[in-house]
This record gives sequence, C-alpha cells and structure tokens, in this order.
Amino acid sequence: MKSIINIFILGVLITISGCTKNLENLNNDPNRPKSVTPGVMLGQLQYRAVSSTIRASRNFTHELMQVDAPRSSPSGLGLHRYVVSPGSTLWTSLYSYLTDVEDIIRISTNLKEDNYRAIALIYRSWIYSLLTDAYGDVPFTDAIKATQGVLLPKFDSQKNIYIQILKDLDTANAIINTTKALTYGGDQVYNANVLTSGVNTGMVKWRRFANSLRLRLLLRIIKRDGELPVRTEIQNILANPVSNPIITSNADETIFRFPGTFPYFNPYYNERQLEWRDGTYFTTFFLNRLNADNDPRRAIWARTITVNGQQVYRGIESGYPSTVEYQVGANSSYNDAMKTASNLGVMLTYSEVEFILAELALRGFNTGKTPKQHYENGITASMIQWGVAVPTGFLTQPTVAFNDLGTFDNKLEQIMMQKYIAYFFVDYQSWFEKRRTGYPVLPRGTGIPAANVFPSRSPYPTYLQSLNAANLNTAISAMGGDNSTIKVWWEK
Repeated sequence: MKSIINIFILGVLITISGCTKNLENLNNDPNRPKSVTPGVMLGQLQYRAVSSTIRASRNFTHELMQVDAPRSSPSGLGLHRYVVSPGSTLWTSLYSYLTDVEDIIRISTNLKEDNYRAIALIYRSWIYSLLTDAYGDVPFTDAIKATQGVLLPKFDSQKNIYIQILKDLDTANAIINTTKALTYGGDQVYNANVLTSGVNTGMVKWRRFANSLRLRLLLRIIKRDGELPVRTEIQNILANPVSNPIITSNADETIFRFPGTFPYFNPYYNERQLEWRDGTYFTTFFLNRLNADNDPRRAIWARTITVNGQQVYRGIESGYPSTVEYQVGANSSYNDAMKTASNLGVMLTYSEVEFILAELALRGFNTGKTPKQHYENGITASMIQWGVAVPTGFLTQPTVAFNDLGTFDNKLEQIMMQKYIAYFFVDYQSWFEKRRTGYPVLPRGTGIPAANVFPSRSPYPTYLQSLNAANLNTAISAMGGDNSTIKVWWEK
C-alpha cells in the first residue's frame, strides 16, 4: 500500500513540475526585457532628481535667500527668520536617487558601457555635492551598500568627499566616448542616444557639464587651496579646453526640459492657487532690484498687481514680525506660466559658468577675457535662458554697469548679485555661494530675533538618531555640533 502511495505522490510531483515549466514558457513575454538596462533607469533618475531640487529651491532657498516670503508667519519661526529645522526631505530623496545611480554604475560597468558609467558618476558627484554642502559630513564611502551588509554607514568628512567627487568628475570626463551613442537610450537631458555625422553631441555636452561642475566645486573650496591643489586644478581646466571642455553657450547648459507628457510634467503642473500664489510673495529685496534695473525677467517670473490704476511689481518684507499678515493678492507672486515652464529643470547653466569665470578672472586666473566681459556674458546668457532679449542700454545703466575702478570686493559683490538673480530656481546654489562669499548682502528683517544668525548648514534628520546613532554622533562630534551655525569645512 505504501509503495502505491509513493508512486502516486511521485506522479503528482512530476506533473506539477511539468506544468510549472509549461507555465514559465507561457508567461515568458518576448517583448519584455529580461534584465534592467541603464537606459531604462537613466531617464527616470533625471526627472525625479531635478524635480526634487526644483521644489527644494522654492521651498527652502527662495525663502532663506529673500527671493520670496510667506504671506503670514505667526509662529515666530520660518526660514526667513533664519530658523532651520532638521531637514529630512533633501536627505531622504537624494539618497534614494543615489541607489539608482549606483545601480547604473554597476550595470554599465558589467556591460562595459562607459558612457552610462560616466553620466552616473556625474550624477553621483552632483548629488553628493548638494548633500555635503547642505549638511557637512555625510555617509559616502559606506553609503548605498545595504546589499553588501553595510546597514549602518559611517560619515565621511567633507574634505574626503570633495576629493573623491572631483576625482569622479575627472574620470567621467576621461572615459566618455563621443563617437558612440548610448546603446540603450534613455538620456532626456542631452539626447546622447544618437550620433550626428559620427559625433555624439550629447556626450560632448556631458563632458562640458562634468568640467563645469568641477569648476563650480573647485571655486567653492578656494579657501582650502593648500590642503588640496585647488588653484592648480582650476588652471589645468582653463588651460586645456580640448581635454577639459566647459559649457560655452546656452546650447550646452544642463537643463532637464520637461516634455509636458505623462509622466514627465513640471512638478508644479497641478499646484493649486493657494500654494502657488496666495501663500507666498516675492520680497522687496528681490523685486526692488529687478524694478531698479527694469529687468525683463520680471515678466517671466512674477505677476503684477494693480496699484492706483497701474500694473506694478511689488514685494513684501522678509523676516517681518510675527504679528504681520499680508493681504491676499495685494503683492506680486509667481507667474502661473512657471507651473508649466519646460526649462525649469536647471542643474547648471552657461550663465553660472560665465559668472564663475568672472570671479576667477578677478582672482587673477587666465580665462581669456576680463571680469567685465564674463560678467556681461553671464547676464546676457541668463536673459537668453529665460527667453528674453537684453534691453538696449541694460548693461551700461548705473545699477548694472560693471565698476572697473572699484575694489576687489566691489567687483565681487556685483558679480555675486547678478549670479544670485540668475540662480532663480537652481537648487541651493545661492545659499551655498552666500555662505562662501558673504554676497549678496541681505537686509535683516525686524522680526528676526537677535540670537538668530544666517545658517551655515542644515541639521541632520532627527530619525538618524534611532537608525544610525553611533555614526551620527561621531560625525556631530567631528563637526563640533549639529546646529545650523556650524560651519562646514570649506566655509571655515
């Protein structure tokens, strides 16, 4: 009897096995890829990353840097009063994107696809630069290694992070093949998916972005020259434009241009009027400067209001007392057209590169042009970026004209003021540059408590205390604290 039962069970198992194999064959979709390619991941990464930095720019940088201010702020808190809460949104989102970046690096390395690897190295450098400039020391060497058993990553010093991301950008520049199209497509920034007359113009632009990003970061750590060969690396980029090309026109700038088709919409596409217009207004500091210059970018960025029968641009004070509440609709807010603007996904522009070169020329580097020429090129490039023409006489009017006879600080302040305006909707860059140079000089609102000082960093997310307390506390001890007044390595 037992043998009969055993034979029956064996027959059932064989039948199930055969059915399973048949089911596997039936469920095999010939049109579906059997493995993930770097092309599938790249486009989604590009969209998600820049969508986050756009929101960060408006929600954090614009308020802190007096581009805008909330209509009411009764709590006595707020970025416009220099109160920076522990930031988890930036940390969580950027580290999640780094998971995709590391996957692209791993897959492209296995496939021997150096162009994908180069793009991923550039993204990794860009993302880590945002993280370390915002927080200071952050997980780097041990980060994104959960699959390797590293669940509690140590924090790396900002100096060591900068050393590595600059090396990664150099590597990316070196391994890019400008005669090969991206095998699996996916690039929505430069369309490096095709060749034109045997040249991948998209990969040429990725090289330009890599080296321009190197210039941005090298200038940021200019005070640390000596600890690192900062001036030497800057000179090497400037002196070797063939091997180290940089962005030289608006056609080269790194902007994710939203196609306006599902799912790649401008992240503000469905923003309600309450959040977009009625809760936030431009500041007097920002708008009064644009008004003084009669800057044509105003019409792109801001709405007018009617005052005594005239259409005007009017802002509100930043850092006002908590008892103040501004009337709904009585001041200029963001233009509705910005919600569907295709060019909002900025990573790095030609305008910024020209302002970088203006400062480098001011500091004695050989850029091939004068600080004034680069300064004027930067303003012009920003106008082109936003689709407006430079008005006749704009560059020579007293509020804009470059002061060749001024002191170093006079000239630097002018450069940084125009750079600040051109940084509209560019992640955290105007905050980082304010910390580096002290410019622009922001008026101090009467509602800012005397004890509050302009922040030098964002405190770490509070949830790290429960997830990675030992390594977090080691980093806090090394930095000297975890409040917003602690200066990061390059700012000291």
